[in-house]
Amino acid sequence: MLAGDKRLTVGSLYRTSTKIHRVGSALVGYTGSGAQCAEMLAWARSGFRKATFPDGQRDQENAIALLVIRPGGVIQVYEYTPYALEYEDKQFALGSGRDFALAAMRLGKNARDAVLLAAEFDPGTGDGVDTLTL
Repeated sequence: MLAGDKRLTVGSLYRTSTKIHRVGSALVGYTGSGAQCAEMLAWARSGFRKATFPDGQRDQENAIALLVIRPGGVIQVYEYTPYALEYEDKQFALGSGRDFALAAMRLGKNARDAVLLAAEFDPGTGDGVDTLTL
Protein backbone atom coordinates (compact mmCIF):
# COMPACT_ATOMS: atom_id res chain seq x y z
CA MET A 1 0.00 0.00 0.00
CA LEU A 2 1.11 3.54 -0.77
CA ALA A 3 -0.50 6.31 1.25
CA GLY A 4 -0.02 10.01 0.92
CA ASP A 5 -1.39 13.03 2.66
CA LYS A 6 -2.98 15.72 0.53
CA ARG A 7 -1.17 18.83 1.81
CA LEU A 8 0.91 20.36 -0.95
CA THR A 9 3.30 23.27 -0.53
CA VAL A 10 3.12 26.09 -3.06
CA GLY A 11 5.75 28.58 -1.98
CA SER A 12 4.82 29.43 1.61
CA LEU A 13 1.18 28.37 1.14
CA TYR A 14 -0.53 25.02 1.66
CA ARG A 15 -2.97 23.64 -0.89
CA THR A 16 -4.82 20.34 -1.17
CA SER A 17 -3.82 17.92 -3.92
CA THR A 18 -3.43 14.25 -4.71
CA LYS A 19 0.25 13.35 -4.32
CA ILE A 20 0.20 9.64 -5.17
CA HIS A 21 -0.52 8.24 -8.62
CA ARG A 22 -0.53 5.05 -10.63
CA VAL A 23 1.99 5.29 -13.50
CA GLY A 24 1.95 2.18 -15.66
CA SER A 25 2.56 -0.78 -13.37
CA ALA A 26 4.15 1.39 -10.65
CA LEU A 27 2.89 3.61 -7.85
CA VAL A 28 4.42 7.10 -7.65
CA GLY A 29 4.34 9.68 -4.88
CA TYR A 30 6.19 12.89 -4.23
CA THR A 31 7.07 15.42 -1.60
CA GLY A 32 8.22 18.98 -2.10
CA SER A 33 7.18 22.12 -3.95
CA GLY A 34 4.06 21.82 -6.10
CA ALA A 35 5.34 22.93 -9.51
CA GLN A 36 8.36 20.63 -9.39
CA CYS A 37 6.17 17.76 -8.21
CA ALA A 38 4.00 18.19 -11.30
CA GLU A 39 7.09 18.28 -13.53
CA MET A 40 8.53 15.11 -11.99
CA LEU A 41 5.17 13.34 -12.29
CA ALA A 42 5.08 14.26 -15.99
CA TRP A 43 8.65 12.92 -16.34
CA ALA A 44 7.58 9.64 -14.72
CA ARG A 45 4.54 9.38 -16.99
CA SER A 46 6.78 9.90 -20.03
CA GLY A 47 8.78 6.80 -19.12
CA PHE A 48 11.54 7.92 -16.71
CA ARG A 49 13.84 8.67 -19.66
CA LYS A 50 17.23 9.86 -18.49
CA ALA A 51 17.56 12.27 -21.43
CA THR A 52 14.42 14.18 -20.41
CA PHE A 53 15.12 14.47 -16.68
CA PRO A 54 14.00 17.96 -15.58
CA ASP A 55 16.93 20.40 -15.36
CA GLY A 56 15.51 22.18 -12.29
CA GLN A 57 15.57 18.93 -10.36
CA ARG A 58 19.39 18.96 -10.36
CA ASP A 59 19.36 21.91 -7.92
CA GLN A 60 19.84 20.04 -4.64
CA GLU A 61 18.41 22.86 -2.54
CA ASN A 62 15.13 22.90 -4.46
CA ALA A 63 14.79 19.31 -5.67
CA ILE A 64 11.78 17.22 -4.71
CA ALA A 65 11.76 13.52 -3.88
CA LEU A 66 9.88 11.16 -6.20
CA LEU A 67 9.03 7.80 -4.64
CA VAL A 68 8.36 4.88 -6.99
CA ILE A 69 7.05 1.49 -5.89
CA ARG A 70 7.45 -1.08 -8.64
CA PRO A 71 5.91 -4.54 -8.92
CA GLY A 72 7.39 -6.90 -6.40
CA GLY A 73 7.59 -4.10 -3.84
CA VAL A 74 10.81 -2.54 -5.17
CA ILE A 75 11.15 0.94 -3.63
CA GLN A 76 13.07 3.61 -5.53
CA VAL A 77 13.61 7.31 -4.89
CA TYR A 78 14.63 9.86 -7.52
CA GLU A 79 16.04 13.14 -6.32
CA TYR A 80 18.87 15.07 -8.03
CA THR A 81 19.59 12.77 -10.96
CA PRO A 82 17.68 10.41 -13.27
CA TYR A 83 19.21 7.49 -11.38
CA ALA A 84 17.09 6.05 -8.59
CA LEU A 85 18.35 4.99 -5.22
CA GLU A 86 16.80 1.62 -4.42
CA TYR A 87 15.79 0.77 -0.86
CA GLU A 88 15.38 -2.66 0.65
CA ASP A 89 13.06 -1.39 3.40
CA LYS A 90 9.45 -2.53 3.16
CA GLN A 91 8.25 0.35 5.33
CA PHE A 92 9.30 3.67 3.89
CA ALA A 93 8.24 7.30 4.18
CA LEU A 94 9.19 10.67 2.72
CA GLY A 95 8.31 14.24 3.56
CA SER A 96 8.14 16.32 6.68
CA GLY A 97 6.01 13.78 8.57
CA ARG A 98 8.16 10.79 7.70
CA ASP A 99 9.61 10.21 11.17
CA PHE A 100 6.15 10.02 12.72
CA ALA A 101 4.87 7.78 9.91
CA LEU A 102 7.85 5.43 10.14
CA ALA A 103 7.45 5.10 13.90
CA ALA A 104 3.73 4.36 13.49
CA MET A 105 4.42 1.66 10.88
CA ARG A 106 7.15 0.16 13.05
CA LEU A 107 4.54 -0.12 15.81
CA GLY A 108 2.14 -2.00 13.53
CA LYS A 109 0.05 0.72 11.84
CA ASN A 110 -0.67 0.42 8.12
CA ALA A 111 0.46 3.18 5.74
CA ARG A 112 -2.88 5.02 5.79
CA ASP A 113 -3.05 5.10 9.58
CA ALA A 114 0.62 6.13 9.73
CA VAL A 115 -0.12 9.20 7.58
CA LEU A 116 -3.09 10.09 9.77
CA LEU A 117 -0.91 9.87 12.86
CA ALA A 118 1.84 11.98 11.25
CA ALA A 119 -0.78 14.64 10.48
CA GLU A 120 -1.53 14.95 14.19
CA PHE A 121 2.05 16.03 14.94
CA ASP A 122 3.52 17.55 11.77
CA PRO A 123 2.11 20.84 10.41
CA GLY A 124 3.31 19.99 6.90
CA THR A 125 1.19 16.83 6.79
CA GLY A 126 -2.57 16.89 6.47
CA ASP A 127 -5.73 17.59 4.47
CA GLY A 128 -6.71 13.92 4.19
CA VAL A 129 -5.14 10.71 2.91
CA ASP A 130 -5.13 8.93 -0.45
CA THR A 131 -4.16 5.26 -0.77
CA LEU A 132 -3.19 2.99 -3.67
CA THR A 133 -2.18 -0.67 -3.79
CA LEU A 134 -0.18 -2.64 -6.34
